[in-house]
Order: sequence, then C-alpha cells, then structure tokens
Amino acid sequence: MIRPMTAQDRPAVVSILQNTGMFTADEIEVAIELIDIYLQQPGQKDYIIDVITEEDGSVMGYATYGPTPLTEGTYDLYWIAVSPLAQNKGYGKQLMHWVENKIMEEKGRLLIIETSSQPRYENTRRFYLNQHYEESVRIADFYKPDDDRIIYVKYFS
Repeated sequence: MIRPMTAQDRPAVVSILQNTGMFTADEIEVAIELIDIYLQQPGQKDYIIDVITEEDGSVMGYATYGPTPLTEGTYDLYWIAVSPLAQNKGYGKQLMHWVENKIMEEKGRLLIIETSSQPRYENTRRFYLNQHYEESVRIADFYKPDDDRIIYVKYFS
C-alpha cells in the first residue's frame, strides 16, 4: 500500500534513512528537514511525501518529491529510499511508478532526479536507468573533486 506519510511514520522513515548505509549524516539531516517541513506545515506545497507499507502497516520505503519552483509541470524527486530488509523486492519500483502517476495526474511534464557519481550510488543509477530515465546532465566535480552531479530526466506525454 502506498499512502501519504503521517507523523507516526517518521521514526520508521528516519530508521530507513539511517540503515540503508547510502546516506551521509548531512544527507540524512537534509532528508529529515524536508520530512519535518512536510509534517509540520500541512499547507506547504513544495514537498509531497508518500510511504509504501506492508499489509501490517510496516513502512518499507518512502519518496519525497514536489513541483520545481518557477516551472510549468516540472517536478523533482528529492529522496527515494527502501528499507534494507525490503530491497530488491519491487518496493522502489512501485514507489517510482506511484510518484510518476501522481505527477501525471497533476499534468506534470517531466521528473528530474539528481544523484552522485560516487561508486556507492551505482545501484541507484542503474535503478533510474532501468526505470527509463535518461542521463541528461553531468557536472564534473560538483559535490567535491571526483564526485559529479548526475541529473536524470523522464518526460511524460
């Protein structure tokens, strides 16, 4: 089941961020900041957060996305993460399709995803390519020397 995140989901989502082994402390801090904005400012329109759960309600993953300011129909995927216990079981793919469908319902034209070129993100980059995203831009040494910013895009018709 995929649904909007609630305050009760916060500990599980934070645990996912901490336990994936993918994110630095600073990255986790930013992800939590967006979660708190979403939960504490229900009228805000910048961030949408949905969780995917098991039948018993256990949170297995989440995605943060939203409209890109000053654009028409462009959206950003800020975060997508799946519990280490649930990886390679289709949860990420289900979440991605959910996000794409929600964006298309809102007449979104494209979804932008940015990530790092660091080796630990190889599976993440492969995941995006397998979901039919195209590498659109690569900015060398963006995050730090030898850590490029890679931007993927998918256009919706």
